[in-house]
Amino acid sequence: MSAATELSVRALLLDMDGTLVNSDAVVERCWRRWAADKGLDGDAVMHVVHGRQGHLSMAILLPDRPMAENLAENRAMLAAETADTEGVVEVPGAAAFLASLAGHPHALVTSADLRLARTRMAAAGLSMPDLAITAESVGASKPDPEGFLKAAAELGIDPAECLVFEDSGAGIAAAHAAGMRVIGIGPRAAAHRPTAHVATLREVRVTPGPAGTLLVRIAGA
Repeated sequence: MSAATELSVRALLLDMDGTLVNSDAVVERCWRRWAADKGLDGDAVMHVVHGRQGHLSMAILLPDRPMAENLAENRAMLAAETADTEGVVEVPGAAAFLASLAGHPHALVTSADLRLARTRMAAAGLSMPDLAITAESVGASKPDPEGFLKAAAELGIDPAECLVFEDSGAGIAAAHAAGMRVIGIGPRAAAHRPTAHVATLREVRVTPGPAGTLLVRIAGA
């Protein structure tokens, strides 16, 4: 972007990994180890796994394998990722960004399960939003829009008045499918046509607007 953008919305829906929390080091360690065990190319695997629930990533990467095996291995993957917090830090600006949302409608919408979400948010020094839509909350993973639509419904906000913050192609696709605008965060997001794109949350400011709205200002780049 060459000029600042300001959007008027009523609720913010926030992905976690890559958006609020930089957990890339853990994801790389766990998924490259899994890839090596399966004889798969690690780089190819990393292009698939961001934003999705693990069992869906496994189904894409090993399409002939029974889903029961994917679900079992996903439970082991979640346990491994939860136990490993080395290198987990906040995305720059995340703490201040979350603080600016206090008292305003917002929710976490993540493909992680609740235990992993709590662990990573704590490791990054971030507080959990009161409303968290996690893997246990939905029947379909991103890029399906179910998680975002459920968050909007629980907040009582029309999907068209929600703004999503996402870093992955799967998450951005889910936001678009939900009929929501989306701010792409970080390098992975730029290629997936978000409504606007920023490098980090330091480039975003949220202030109260008229009639219960929120004004989201995205700095020019």
